[in-house]
Amino acid sequence: MQLSTKVRYASRAMIELALNYKADPIQLNDIACKQDISVKYLEQIMAPLRARGFVRTQKGSRGGYHLAKKPSEITLYDIVESIEGSMAPVACVDNEFSCDRINVCVTRSVWHRVKDAIKAELEAKTLADLAAEQEILYLKK
Repeated sequence: MQLSTKVRYASRAMIELALNYKADPIQLNDIACKQDISVKYLEQIMAPLRARGFVRTQKGSRGGYHLAKKPSEITLYDIVESIEGSMAPVACVDNEFSCDRINVCVTRSVWHRVKDAIKAELEAKTLADLAAEQEILYLKK
């Protein structure tokens, strides 16, 4: 299982917003330039994050994007799920009615544990954690 480019770019954009959390909103062009992402693609990426209430936009000359929650309240799991949807490796983990073999399937419990492990790992990192790590990397340059 591989995560999409959208998730990687969404993570980078959200870390950029976390780094500037206490500053004025950031224009999408600035995020795109700093993270080497096309503005058009970034617009598509930000839409589900805005719909889920993780980012907000501000119009006007000082407008742009801003985190709608504190960086410590947004996890990497929130970002991944906003972009990719469920992290279940198979459909029956989220919907037992999607498979007629549910009562005789010996692997379903494994798929549940896989989903739970991925979720736990991604929930363990907040944007605040990632922004702090990013700042350290920037200082080393």
